[in-house]
Amino acid sequence: MFDTHSIARSLSEADLTPAQVDAITEAVRQAAGHGDHVTSEQFKAGLAELRTEIAGLETRIYRAMLIQMAATIGGTVAILRLLG
Repeated sequence: MFDTHSIARSLSEADLTPAQVDAITEAVRQAAGHGDHVTSEQFKAGLAELRTEIAGLETRIYRAMLIQMAATIGGTVAILRLLG
């Protein structure tokens, strides 16, 4: 929440006309009412969720790399046995 009266007072002190003050204050009120902002708690929760997802992806990538490395080593050993 924000104080529209305080905004209007600040704009008036900046020598804006009453019509300009009303228009700007209404625009700010409408923009704030669209709900497309988050609280710091919501941001922190979203960030924690994102970090959890990233950690899970890191684990999957690490496992995939180990499997590929093992397959490469196994293939190399098999080829060396055939040639040896």
